[in-house]
Amino acid sequence: MKQSPAIVEAKPQTLINEAAPVQPFLSRFQRWEWILIGLIILVILLNTRLSPYFLNALNLSRTSSDFMEIGLMMLPMVFIIITGNIDLSVASNMGMSASFMGLLHIHGVNIWLAALGGLLLGTLGGLLNGYLVARVKLPALVVTLGTYAFYRGIAYGFLGDQAARDYPQAFTYLGQGRVFGTLIPFSVVLFLILAVIFGLVLHRTTFGRHLYSIGNNENATIYSGVPVARIKLILFTLSGFMAAVAGLILAARFGSTRPDIGTGLELSVITAAVLGGVDINGGTGTMLGAVLSLLLIGLMRFGMGLLNIQGQVQGVAIGLLLILSILLPNLVRNLSASGMKLKSRTVVAVVAFAAIYLIFFIFFFWSRTAVIAGV
Repeated sequence: MKQSPAIVEAKPQTLINEAAPVQPFLSRFQRWEWILIGLIILVILLNTRLSPYFLNALNLSRTSSDFMEIGLMMLPMVFIIITGNIDLSVASNMGMSASFMGLLHIHGVNIWLAALGGLLLGTLGGLLNGYLVARVKLPALVVTLGTYAFYRGIAYGFLGDQAARDYPQAFTYLGQGRVFGTLIPFSVVLFLILAVIFGLVLHRTTFGRHLYSIGNNENATIYSGVPVARIKLILFTLSGFMAAVAGLILAARFGSTRPDIGTGLELSVITAAVLGGVDINGGTGTMLGAVLSLLLIGLMRFGMGLLNIQGQVQGVAIGLLLILSILLPNLVRNLSASGMKLKSRTVVAVVAFAAIYLIFFIFFFWSRTAVIAGV
């Protein structure tokens, strides 16, 4: 007796449905971007409760422009870290470029020509980093650590102990102006446009896929015919150019330039990228996560500033958050994989989280009490 065709055809479909795994509910939210969004909402709610000035539109407008220079340098840093490299010289390159522009302005050069000179010098600085890393085959950490001091020294050579001032209003608009009479700073609009462009390049082009490939296995990428050296040269050159752009924006916001401008910002740039989920070892990360982490850091610093929290304690808070950015995704993945059953490692992770938060709140309230008592 023959089996009906309908039954024969139904069997494979039944087997496929039975073999399809059920996706755990928690796994849908284990992406680090969701966790960052949750942290941003938590920070907004907490700061709104602690300070009546947090949601003031003018205050938010002012504070948003305070960390756009970090964001501009962070965009190419995401590319570089995804390939498994690092650029420690971005803030020094920023200072060198801005100082060169200031020097030209002091000697009577038109401000826009001086700005162009600063952009060219910053790009050359990035090109030097890229050449030493890509062609000479030196480690990026060593190269950029050397140029970190070298570029800052050049900045002091340009201006010494003086400052360049009296920039025209058309130039200071880059750092102080708002778009179309609104409260939205020009620097924020510039950053958002560039963030979209960098994000599309990273996630929608062959060039972006090559970056992930280099970070996961550079040797295999070379053997597959990808011009790895050329890509590294482009990345570090682009990083130098964006550092110069950030230097011009920062000089325009301050209305003056000193050789120590931007000192220490390289750590903030790297923190923003890593906190956004970009693996410091390379191979993973998203531009959206980096942008969200920048927003989170900016809101945290703004809120703590309104509460008179000391700068050192603000650094502790950001550092603890960076540690959480490594521990928390592992916790979520463990919970998702085990079907919400706690294992010993998970328990240890939970205890670590509790300890970290306890330390944070101790510093938080200690700092606030000390400042208020001093006043």
